[in-house]
Amino acid sequence: MKVSVVGSGFVGSTAAYSLVMQGIGREIVLVDHVKARAIAEAADITHAVPFTHPLTIRAGDYPDVKRSAVVIISAGVGQKPGESRLELLQRNADVFRDCIPKVIEHAPDAVLLVASNPVDIMTHIAGEIAAECGVPSSRVIGSGTTLDTARFRSLLGDHFGIDSRHIHSQVIGEHGDSEVLTWSLATICGLSLEEFSEVRGIELNDAVRKSIDERVRKAAYRIIEGKGATYYGIGSALARIVDVVLHDQRSIMTICSRIENVAGIENITISMPHLFGGEGVMASIPLMLDDSEQASLKASATIVRDVIDSISLKV
Repeated sequence: MKVSVVGSGFVGSTAAYSLVMQGIGREIVLVDHVKARAIAEAADITHAVPFTHPLTIRAGDYPDVKRSAVVIISAGVGQKPGESRLELLQRNADVFRDCIPKVIEHAPDAVLLVASNPVDIMTHIAGEIAAECGVPSSRVIGSGTTLDTARFRSLLGDHFGIDSRHIHSQVIGEHGDSEVLTWSLATICGLSLEEFSEVRGIELNDAVRKSIDERVRKAAYRIIEGKGATYYGIGSALARIVDVVLHDQRSIMTICSRIENVAGIENITISMPHLFGGEGVMASIPLMLDDSEQASLKASATIVRDVIDSISLKV
């Protein structure tokens, strides 16, 4: 099983490293417009293979993505001093306009997994370009709020002193400041957080909730302030998504993909729980949110929709 990564910066190379560490796939190809970077990253990760799993990892060009089951798109450009968000988006749209048709030309049946930020908008753009090449939106997905959901579960696990893998909770909406933590639906062992708090005698008051919300919502800012970029968490999230696709696991995760209607906002790419597997997205799962969360989701979806409408990207 072959996985390709277009864009060998921090996120792309860490995703490849995570795939190797977990033994996901059999062959990994790194593609980057700076060929030397892809060669160096592939060589460095190859030297870890004897300590992990027998995978092949190498640098290549677009023809080398042939027969890939998944292609991670982490290509993009950084923001220039004084450059607006919309200008940055246009330049990244130009990058996608160049790379995505090349990927589809050589791997027409691959699932495209977008990691470039802002991931909701970039996944929407990728879907527009892919559609022109005959690829259905179900095979264009973004990492969405998978990392935000992991952060939410991790902090709840810390608070209650339990393995975060046994917590069911989601972060939905924009992967950004307007994201929605679905407190009303979070459960542990089938119990609501309030019920579990009472059973364990661990308080979950408004101050604790506010602290967790703020640490989830602002996590990236703090990490970037300290080290300049985030890549371990998202690299691991991307590896997990790839694993679902390669093995057709029919998992439900908060990836982002094109949805006809979210909270009354039509034709939008945003994060919701999605059932997906080897062919991409099978269904978006609606949630029974409380009134406050529903209002927040609509506000978040409106923000994403407004950006899509306002930039009029030339894709």
